[in-house]
Amino acid sequence: MWKYYALLSALFAALTAIFAKIGVKDINSDLATAIRTSVVLCITWGIVVAGNHVGEAKGITAHTWLFLVLSGAATGLSWLFYFKALQTGDVARVAPIDKLSVVITIGLALIFLKETVSARVIVGALFITAGSIMMLYK
Repeated sequence: MWKYYALLSALFAALTAIFAKIGVKDINSDLATAIRTSVVLCITWGIVVAGNHVGEAKGITAHTWLFLVLSGAATGLSWLFYFKALQTGDVARVAPIDKLSVVITIGLALIFLKETVSARVIVGALFITAGSIMMLYK
């Protein structure tokens, strides 16, 4: 089932890039990110409330809170820089370069989470890297 969620994530990430490129055309990219983040906040809290999961928040440990806050900060910074890049760059070049995050994630998971990677994953990461580097040059 995770594969379907991953494919849906990719689809919506692609739509995000297209919609964002159009959305940041005439406004400050930081303001655009704030608007986008507010929409995400409303949708996710709506899902939590509808699923009756609000009460589960009291059982969250300090360790979990710390890493969720760090993840949120990283997400916010990622979005701010992504929107800045989209505002001045071509979406067809910005989005693939942004996908270097996949390669960086693989490396960080290897180092910090002690995950194992197969030769197939390494080859895929090399292809992503090569493609992203190609997008840097016009």
